Amino acid sequence: MKKLAIIVTHPIQYYAPVFKLLAQTVELMVFYTWGEASLNKHDPGFGKTIQWDINLLDGYCYTWVINTAADAGSHHSKGIINPGLISQIELWGPDTLLVYGWWYHSHLKVLRYFKNKVPVLFRGDSTLLDEKPGVKNILKCFYLRWVYSHVDYALYTGTNNKAYFKKYGLKHQQMVFAPHAVDNNRYAISHHKAVEKIRQDLNLAGDDILILFAGKFEAKKDPMLLLQAFINLNLQGAHLLFVGNGVLEPELKKAGTRHSNIHFMNFVNQSAMPAIYQASDIFCLPSKGPGETWGLAINEAMACGKAVLVSDKTGCAADLVKDDNNGYQHKAGSLADISKKLAMLAGKQKNGLAIMGEASKAIIKNWSFELQADHITNYQHQLNAK
Repeated sequence: MKKLAIIVTHPIQYYAPVFKLLAQTVELMVFYTWGEASLNKHDPGFGKTIQWDINLLDGYCYTWVINTAADAGSHHSKGIINPGLISQIELWGPDTLLVYGWWYHSHLKVLRYFKNKVPVLFRGDSTLLDEKPGVKNILKCFYLRWVYSHVDYALYTGTNNKAYFKKYGLKHQQMVFAPHAVDNNRYAISHHKAVEKIRQDLNLAGDDILILFAGKFEAKKDPMLLLQAFINLNLQGAHLLFVGNGVLEPELKKAGTRHSNIHFMNFVNQSAMPAIYQASDIFCLPSKGPGETWGLAINEAMACGKAVLVSDKTGCAADLVKDDNNGYQHKAGSLADISKKLAMLAGKQKNGLAIMGEASKAIIKNWSFELQADHITNYQHQLNAK
């Protein structure tokens, strides 16, 4: 059995299930470079320490790498410094290396060291959506082409990510589709009783439409734009629910007092999120960026069979959102456009939104952990057969 080493900062709910699947077909070792302290990490976006309530370490082999960074974490490039990482990898003796992200000190060092020693796969989800012309962009282009010259193959997440890799020097034959995914099966399981309770607690009538925003209350995700649109439209029989926490929370709650059908709920952990999505009719992610490279909450909402409203600055929009089929895209930052699209969705009523939700389910079916793992495994076998 071929050996695959994965270099990643910390356990992430969107990666660990893929590792578990890979471990069934290859000999796998995951090197967590943040170290064991990452299990109790403070998330600045939510403004609290987050501990996921699903097991992220089951079903595969891993090791905590000693991190000597003075300010350890994934929030800056010098937060991941592992003096012993390369020797640990060499001692384990992988046939293939998969590195998640180059920005961190140790990860870039690994890319450089192992180039031409073993095949190096790279996983990142950056896009060109926030690119701006100018001298800085030209210099950035030269630097990124140098970085990616140390990568043999890139695992791209979708259309926007593929365009990014192409711009920065990777050829078509160097790119492997490994779709951004969530646990579709877990989100598709019905939570009927929990859904009923959520809607009752919000005082929703049977035909009322619930619009949902779930995530960090931060400028990048622009939840205030959605709140303003909802207030201006004053939709009959519609409610808006914000689930999460973050720096914009006081501002959002203050503005939300202007409408009795605007509700707030604190951060909800992974096991309870499917019921939240299923209680809604429309999920909205109005991000303006910069840095909304994908938006995996859209995958989750679609797996729950929901219509979606997504800004054009969200990385997943090009692949997952089909206008007037399973939802709409709106122009980021445009109150007029998000208001127009939100009114169009609300006008479809419950039955029309349910049809769009079924379309979401059909689209997201092929964006799965299984497909991602299969493509990684198949490509590793091809590489090692050469």
